[in-house]
Amino acid sequence: MARTPTGNERGPGRGGERGGERGERGGRGRRGEREGGGDKGGKGKDRGERDDEFIDKLVHINRVAKVVKGGRRFAFAALVLVGDAKGRVGYGSGKAREVPEAIRKATEAAKRNMIRIPLREGRTLHHDLYGRFGAGKVILRAAPAGTGIIAGGPMRAVFETMGIQDIVAKSVGSNNPHNMVKATFAALQTMTSPRIVAAKRGKKVGDIIGRREDAAAKEA
Repeated sequence: MARTPTGNERGPGRGGERGGERGERGGRGRRGEREGGGDKGGKGKDRGERDDEFIDKLVHINRVAKVVKGGRRFAFAALVLVGDAKGRVGYGSGKAREVPEAIRKATEAAKRNMIRIPLREGRTLHHDLYGRFGAGKVILRAAPAGTGIIAGGPMRAVFETMGIQDIVAKSVGSNNPHNMVKATFAALQTMTSPRIVAAKRGKKVGDIIGRREDAAAKEA
């Protein structure tokens, strides 16, 4: 006599079919995720190519500690300068548990806070500058061609990222990197070019430059 299969004997077969269907769906889902991830990676590559025009320099890293109930939690604070070597420069600071993450935050902040400074012949300042932030004081002087960057520490990093080739700078007062960088930016923001002066006075740029060259010849 033929024996009728029980429910327990029929169950595994149907369960296997359903498991196969789930496996196929899961495979298609994972394949879609992999394809989507490739697209995201491509977009990230494009952003990296656009960021190649900027020069970034790490100025200072400081380890900070936060006292909590269980002990002390350490983090890192980074100061980064970003510029395009054509007159644009910015600075930013970032804090994180790891050094790479702190540098990334500082770099993004620097790119958001970039300013444009007019340069004389694309290599030096138009005139001497003085800047101050807190206890940090800086003196910036224009220099003839071939002088180079005579500055040290964070100030040199600012001039290199901005694209200045000839300058003489001196820091008087605080040697804190943050104060020095902020004092340098305060000085650079006060610089005016002959075009700005001519527009304010209602004259031509040639008149302003001609007078400056005559004054320089008399001093020589």
